[in-house]
Amino acid sequence: MVIVVSWLAVISAGGCQAPLIPAFEPACDFSGQLLAYLSLGPIFIIVGFVTLIIFKRELHTISFLGGLAFNEGVNWLIKNVIREPRPCEEAHSTVTTKYGMPSSHSQFMWFFSVYSFLFLYLRMHQTNNARFLDLLWRHVLSICLVTVALLVSYSRVYLLYHTWSQVLYGGVAGSVMAIAWFAFTQEILTPLFPRIAAWPISEFFLIRDTSLIPNILWFEYTVTRAEARNRQRKLGTKLQ
Repeated sequence: MVIVVSWLAVISAGGCQAPLIPAFEPACDFSGQLLAYLSLGPIFIIVGFVTLIIFKRELHTISFLGGLAFNEGVNWLIKNVIREPRPCEEAHSTVTTKYGMPSSHSQFMWFFSVYSFLFLYLRMHQTNNARFLDLLWRHVLSICLVTVALLVSYSRVYLLYHTWSQVLYGGVAGSVMAIAWFAFTQEILTPLFPRIAAWPISEFFLIRDTSLIPNILWFEYTVTRAEARNRQRKLGTKLQ
């Protein structure tokens, strides 16, 4: 990769000030391209949630997505109250919002990561004997979540969409929102889930509540395996 380093104090004619940073040739800036793809993380997460809800139809997943939507609404409100502009806003004509405080990408990713962290360690309890493996995959997944959140946050500064302070406050806001929404879900919504799942409209759309099942992955695995073996035995009996 050919890197052309130039000492820049002014990025655009509009007077956008920046610290001395390296300028890269776009065609050769692999790290910039990678970070640009990583900044699409919120879109991939939303698509994943919609897909998961369509196939699983679980109330806690729906609540999680609702929390992400509420978090975005709070971000929009804060931006329009503070009205702090983005750095080099003239260079980004495709950005739909001209305000940058706090970073919506950073707030989104840290909400997702912190909420997932709380879910892994407080909501999902192990139910089998493989305690070491159970804890190992949670630790690995938590590290991956934090790493992705850090990379997406850094990408917004690297690509000149936000300042460090905008990204930092976005991360703090997302983390606080995640903790608050997790507490709201656990203390207020979860006790209501059985009643909501019993509504006629919920039964029509096959909405289910798995909040009383400690480890849904282990539960689905054991139930599916038992049902498959039962059907296999019945099929073998018919063939005899």
